[in-house]
Amino acid sequence: MSQALIKALQNPALYPHAVDEFQVVETHISWVLLTGPYAYKVKKAVNFGFLDFTELAARKHFCEEEVKLNQRLTDGLYLDVLPITGSIEAPRLGGDGPAIEYAVKMRQFPQSQLLGEMQARGELKPEHIDALAEQIAHFHMRAPRVPLEHPLGTPEAVMAPVRQNFEQIRPLLSEAADLQQLDALEAWAETSFERLRPLLARRKAEGFIRECHGDIHLGNATLLDGEVVLFDCIEFNEPFRLIDIVSDAAFLAMDLEDRGLKSLASRFVSNWLELTGDYAALPLLNFYKAYRAMVRGKVSLFRLFQEENPEQRAAILRQYRSYAGLAERYSAIPSRFLAITHGVSAVGKSYVSMRLVEEFGLIRLRSDVERKRLFGAQQTTEQGQLDTGIYRPQVSEATYRHLHQLAGEILKAGFAVVIDATYLKQAQRGAARQVAEENGVPFLIIDCHAPDEVIADWLAQRQVEGRDPSDATLAVVKAQQASREPLSEDERQHSKPVETHLEASLEELVERIRQRLPER
Repeated sequence: MSQALIKALQNPALYPHAVDEFQVVETHISWVLLTGPYAYKVKKAVNFGFLDFTELAARKHFCEEEVKLNQRLTDGLYLDVLPITGSIEAPRLGGDGPAIEYAVKMRQFPQSQLLGEMQARGELKPEHIDALAEQIAHFHMRAPRVPLEHPLGTPEAVMAPVRQNFEQIRPLLSEAADLQQLDALEAWAETSFERLRPLLARRKAEGFIRECHGDIHLGNATLLDGEVVLFDCIEFNEPFRLIDIVSDAAFLAMDLEDRGLKSLASRFVSNWLELTGDYAALPLLNFYKAYRAMVRGKVSLFRLFQEENPEQRAAILRQYRSYAGLAERYSAIPSRFLAITHGVSAVGKSYVSMRLVEEFGLIRLRSDVERKRLFGAQQTTEQGQLDTGIYRPQVSEATYRHLHQLAGEILKAGFAVVIDATYLKQAQRGAARQVAEENGVPFLIIDCHAPDEVIADWLAQRQVEGRDPSDATLAVVKAQQASREPLSEDERQHSKPVETHLEASLEELVERIRQRLPER
């Protein structure tokens, strides 16, 4: 019925708008009819277990859910649910009489603007990932919490689909090396689950199981009117959508890494954490990334026995092994270290620290962000003035204590850390070094320098842009230069000077760290 209906709907006279041409995009669960200005999605009458669209009432319901849920993240993209009346041979959009089908009406956009397509052409930029991180983080912070009495989000509910992956994958594999790898991944998942069980329970109790998106990857994000837009959330299955916000974010991080974009994945994770403040979720990140990778691997294997062509079967196995290899890397023991920046405001510390995030997957903590997260309500009376408002000495001391506490927790979660702060006082640097010693990791001071005129230019530029969390002014910078405590001889043994305005100097820093951490 649906094939005949889709063919009949390709009649320009049925539409209250001009039709440029008809194109049909088919997936395993829907048809999307492209007309030029608008797209019309019709759900297939299928049952795959994880979704059931076999009844017309269900298709209507999930069309309505699709529009409602996706309007949380989009504006003017998902427009309406339209009944299709008449008959299969002579359908009408809207009209009188009983509905024979339903369609989601959407604003059409060029498929070439999907971020996945842009990435394939080499056009995906860091600013696209930054915009996506901002949109996702704000969405997660606003998303409704799943009630505590709801069965989803408990440790056992989280682990059930992880175990199901292994159960469903094992019969699809035949080679000993693949099965051995699967056994190792399953054992790691089980031991990780037991270690993480208390945290999983705490995440449920603290309200981090929320009504999320459920399917965040580059294929579900596009550029629309010059803005990055995330769309096509999971509307048909609550267990896929009512999840921990870090599981939702982990999907995109995994997708980026699968595409060979590890630096952008690290950038996304660091920005998402900075915006949400949810550093407590970090011990779960690799667990969820591995789960997401194995889901992708399983879905690729489902096609294996539907394919008779040997070359296609080999390609499917290669795709599965790529995902399994990615999951295996998430199970590896990481190399950790703690780095701190040292230098006045606007000297380029944030640029340097983000470069390390992208190169080595560090988690970045920024004093300007955490200070305002802690004390943002206590505004300064004079913006950027030292020793007033949220820049009083006691507030600064509390901010550094908070940064060091977070750094310790992140190191214990298995990640390297860079703290982006001025660290102009020896006592502050000593406290950071103590965190490194307590966690048994190397410690590095990144000693940042730039000419005064460069600092002044950068300061003016960021004040014009208005996006930087720092309130520092040129007067503040001069006061910092006058009051800073220089590195001691002992501290210099643990430091690396960087001329932040010289790319060669930054490259030298990166290379020095890489030589110390060859597996990275």
